Amino acid sequence: GITGKYGTRYGANLRKRARKMEVTSHAKHFCHFCGKYAFKRLAVGIWNCKPCGKTQAGGAWSLHTPASATVRSTIRRLRETQDV
Repeated sequence: GITGKYGTRYGANLRKRARKMEVTSHAKHFCHFCGKYAFKRLAVGIWNCKPCGKTQAGGAWSLHTPASATVRSTIRRLRETQDV
């Protein structure tokens, strides 16, 4: 797998955590601008979509962090209460 480079070092749980982070950072994520799975990580926290050329700030290992999901849902809830 992706953590085979570590061999038997560092323990199984740490290798599992590293695998989770490396898989999400190397995967292609969904682009809300063009609708394709094309967001790739350029550097820590910088994500780029090649087809539409958009660059977006995100998490270090994944495009959307749990904190950003919380903020997004809070903003959506506050907008709904303003409209009513």
